[in-house]
Amino acid sequence: MTTETAAHVFEEHRTLLMGVAYRMLGRVADAEDVVQDAWLRWSRADRAEVREPRAYLVRVTTRLAIDRLRQVQTRGETYVGPWLPEPYVTEFGDAVPDAADRAVLVDSVSLAVLVVLESLSPLERAVFVLREAFGYPYAEIAALFDRGEAAVRQLAGRARRHVDERRPRYEVDAVQRRELTERFLAAAADGDLDGLMSLLAPDVRLVGDSGGKAKAPARILYTADKVGRFLLGVARKPPAAPSYRFIEANGGPAVLLLSGDKPDSLLQLDIADGRVATVYVVRNPDKLGHLAEC
Repeated sequence: MTTETAAHVFEEHRTLLMGVAYRMLGRVADAEDVVQDAWLRWSRADRAEVREPRAYLVRVTTRLAIDRLRQVQTRGETYVGPWLPEPYVTEFGDAVPDAADRAVLVDSVSLAVLVVLESLSPLERAVFVLREAFGYPYAEIAALFDRGEAAVRQLAGRARRHVDERRPRYEVDAVQRRELTERFLAAAADGDLDGLMSLLAPDVRLVGDSGGKAKAPARILYTADKVGRFLLGVARKPPAAPSYRFIEANGGPAVLLLSGDKPDSLLQLDIADGRVATVYVVRNPDKLGHLAEC
């Protein structure tokens, strides 16, 4: 296999590898670093000995992601305020024609699920991602980690139970989320507390991630009254030269607020029973820089 052919093979699998790495790490920059390291391993490998490039690349990427995850596991002990994954632009387009497959991919990359995945061990997280997000057979996962299939099934079952017990049940219909998000923005911009409250579930929560580098609640806010009043207060003090645009992030519609041409914050809503159940606000500038070109 020539170097040019090897590069072509790698590019064919880059989206898959990035998807695995991001779901493992919850950080775009870390995932990109892992994929780049996987390319270096691939470029130096004896490719004549590689029968299945896809399996080889997924194995290398997953193992590199596990190593990286173990290095950053202490972030939950030192991070200032609530932690959210770094927003990940997801434009599936026609790449996932099957509606059921798209729903699985959307769910596996959602902010709610990625927060839960943080509580898994690196190996449990890897098994969960490969099995639940990408449908890998147990036998293939076992081969990736040089483990018995029975042991992998146990890991997968334990991880799935953990995630199912902790992840909220949200509606993933993108059209409904977009429509409700537009109404949400209009009510906040108009200072319409009653209109905003009518969109919020009574037990709504707001999770703001600033990493201590921007203004955001130091703790998760609960109840429609507290969340509604906080949002109206924020709307009264917009950033300089504000504008916003809709993007697709983590499998659903999100609002990117800009100050001039610089990303200021990203807002995304999770919907349950037709009302806003969770408001996510990412304000940590370290997590927004890559969205400038969106």
